[in-house]
Amino acid sequence: MTTAAPDRTVRLRELSPAMRGTRPDEVVIAVSPAFAGHFTKMIVDVPHAEVLRQLMAGIEEQGVASRLVRVRETADLAAIAHLGAKLSGSGIAVGVLSRGTTMIHQKDLARLSNLELFPQSPLLDPAVFRMIGSNAAQYAKGESPQPVPTRNDQMARPRWQAKAALLHLKEFECIETGRSPVEEPADFEPAPVG
Repeated sequence: MTTAAPDRTVRLRELSPAMRGTRPDEVVIAVSPAFAGHFTKMIVDVPHAEVLRQLMAGIEEQGVASRLVRVRETADLAAIAHLGAKLSGSGIAVGVLSRGTTMIHQKDLARLSNLELFPQSPLLDPAVFRMIGSNAAQYAKGESPQPVPTRNDQMARPRWQAKAALLHLKEFECIETGRSPVEEPADFEPAPVG
């Protein structure tokens, strides 16, 4: 298991409206309204900075570029991931909610279909996010990777359900209805000391 780097934070800065990419070797990472803003960690305290670092590393290790987009008008993972895929030059995107639930999507699939879904966010760690990035990049290259192996815990849902519901409600409070997706590059910074 890869441990989170406690010495880094991430700041997403709004650059421009997100447009359809033209690079066929690109994977969009589409994040939810409160990701790395209102919230800075997943449901199990993995920092969003580490989630992004690992996704980007997995993508880049496959020789593919990543682009970060914030979807502001919904907190629905399928909608976020599908919109990201439509904006991606390769047609592939990774959608991520603040609590960590993640999906790899492809633009020509139905919104509620996907390539890979990772619904048990309490069981996701940095190593899994790196593999998710790698698989997304392989899909972007037209390959058919083996699905990312993940742990399964039948008790994860009942154990984390109340906290997940609260995080979901807070995420919905951050929705900006009618606001288009924006490109937001990640600035990784040292964590404040003290």
